[in-house]
Amino acid sequence: MSITLLQPDGLVRSPAFSHVAIVPPSATTVYLGGQNGVDETGRLVSDDIGEQAIRALENAEAALNVAGATLGDVIQWLILFDESADLRTAYGAIAPKLSRDAAPPLVTGARVAGLGVPGALIEVSAVAAIETTPPA
Repeated sequence: MSITLLQPDGLVRSPAFSHVAIVPPSATTVYLGGQNGVDETGRLVSDDIGEQAIRALENAEAALNVAGATLGDVIQWLILFDESADLRTAYGAIAPKLSRDAAPPLVTGARVAGLGVPGALIEVSAVAAIETTPPA
């Protein structure tokens, strides 16, 4: 059985997200903690939401890669936006890296009063699943 992302009949269909993910027991699940638009020293890369969004996604990608996963293996994204963030700019900046030919991942986005990193406008976390070959 492979990892399956579904858009059930009766629910809104979107090229940006699916509604259900089914991960078989043979898959390895990778949990990614929240990533902000900071450099390796922990400093924000900019006060611009687009630049922060791109860096947060780059940080997420680097962390996933250490676990043997890629952005394409993400089955669910959680994206938190500071209440002052321009959502169109943020989504516009990261959408090209999130789009894929296969079914899109599950996505939850929320506006919050603030994030743990002062000045951060976005934080992304994710769940990825990697198909593994069962032992022979």
